[in-house]
Amino acid sequence: MKFYKYHALGNDYIVIDPKTSAFKPTPRAIERICHRNFGVGSDGILYGPLISGKAIGLRIFNPDGSEAEKSGNGIRIFSRYLLEAGYVRERRFKLHTLGGEVQVELLEPDGRLLKVDMGEVTFDSDRIPVGGTRREVIDEAVQFNALTCRMTCVSVGNPHCVIPMDSISKESALALGPTVENHPLFPNRINLQLLRVIDRKNIQIEIWERGAGYTLASGSSSCAAACAAHKLGIVDSSVSVHMPGGTLEIEIRPDGHVYQQGSVSSVAAGDLSEEFVRSL
Repeated sequence: MKFYKYHALGNDYIVIDPKTSAFKPTPRAIERICHRNFGVGSDGILYGPLISGKAIGLRIFNPDGSEAEKSGNGIRIFSRYLLEAGYVRERRFKLHTLGGEVQVELLEPDGRLLKVDMGEVTFDSDRIPVGGTRREVIDEAVQFNALTCRMTCVSVGNPHCVIPMDSISKESALALGPTVENHPLFPNRINLQLLRVIDRKNIQIEIWERGAGYTLASGSSSCAAACAAHKLGIVDSSVSVHMPGGTLEIEIRPDGHVYQQGSVSSVAAGDLSEEFVRSL
């Protein structure tokens, strides 16, 4: 069973291609492969391409075995794999995810730098989803771990809770992340971004990802944090998002679409051993 491993700013994924691997993406198998001691180790699995006519589909799995609607870094990684495996030759192409269709543009011929139209953002509580009466969830007071926060929630095809703070750290993300992810307000769980505004063109975030935990970088989280900060009027429409793993460039268009631009690095390609596969 073949696998291909890449990272995007330290956020690493394993690509498993159904054409080259007889793999059933069960929660147990996903957890074992992603485990950093008992498996290959990664922040998730990208399963595809799933081809129907001319459409290219992708399934995205978190390391806890749950399925994600969308992943900004995962989409960039998978797009580079599609190029290297010969599935795409065009500079621009579309991918279908559980969270909607995305448009990918190769900025470098080898796929090391890409730009992705992540689709239209929404702050609508029913579409994110967030509990309570239907509304736009913008700058709402909420209490997590006895700490009163101001949250703005957004969906970019997957759900996010953005909390601005004067000072952020890995430790604060680790402390708040599990509580926010699993709070009753969020029926499908949620991703958390702690946001610090540097200036109108730069923000810093710390990330807790639903189903994955603390993460060095995230494309969808960068989009969500930039969109939330822009909605609050504290940043411009083009923002550099700084994370522990590196920086992504985010652009918010007048039509409500958000674009992310960033790099992808190849790590490894190999075969899972027969012994390991049998254990799945």
